[in-house]
Amino acid sequence: MKTIAKSRLLLLAAAAALAACQSVPYTGRSHLVLVSAGEEKKMGEQAYAETLKKSKVSADQQKVSVVRQVGYRLAKAADKPDFQWEFNVIEDDKQINAWCLPGGKVAFYTGILPVTQDEDGIAVVMGHEIAHALARHGAERMSQGMLAQGVGTVAGAFLGGNPAGQKVFEQAYGLGVGVGIMLPYGRAQESEADHIGLIIMAKAGYDPNKALDFWQRMEKATGGKGGGPLDRYLSTHPINSDRQKAIRGWIPEAMQHYKPRN
Repeated sequence: MKTIAKSRLLLLAAAAALAACQSVPYTGRSHLVLVSAGEEKKMGEQAYAETLKKSKVSADQQKVSVVRQVGYRLAKAADKPDFQWEFNVIEDDKQINAWCLPGGKVAFYTGILPVTQDEDGIAVVMGHEIAHALARHGAERMSQGMLAQGVGTVAGAFLGGNPAGQKVFEQAYGLGVGVGIMLPYGRAQESEADHIGLIIMAKAGYDPNKALDFWQRMEKATGGKGGGPLDRYLSTHPINSDRQKAIRGWIPEAMQHYKPRN
């Protein structure tokens, strides 16, 4: 009887997994997402509010204005009417970082602005981070963690909205841990965000070719970090040479969506 019950549970789990298979926008890649979009956005809103409360939100109108101007252009191109977009700049010159949480909650750290330099550079970073949210990469990582740790236990903690669930969310999105340079998703997800990000920035009227300029500046800003022989296999991000090569290959596709902004 125990064997039969166990088999039924496995069949139910398999059926649930099949039902949770979704396709990533633009790339069409199939991935498993066991977390509802509504719950994901709710957790994103909570994490965003807590981050802003603990951080020094910039009052520099020049910095904030340009980030928001680019942000709302890309938000329009992303075409997610269910997102409640917010764009804030956080004062931290040591963080070469930016991120976008579910529901369109975006943070830019002042440390990345010297690398972005202008609106095009901001659009490269913003497009990449928005792409993570559109592709639901964090939810995919949460789902992988739920499967690895036992769907029932972790799903209960996550959906219950308790501290354990928040911990799962923060780990999936790189919040509350050392994030390094941009959020540490897997290499495949980082590459996918680069790909989708190029299309989003092009649709918003920003030249995708500027992505190469940005990533070359990023390489200099980080001292060429991520280019060693083992980094191709051990790093959470594509190494710089691989990243730029892939971007060159995706630019022709992105350019099909490009109309220079007025």
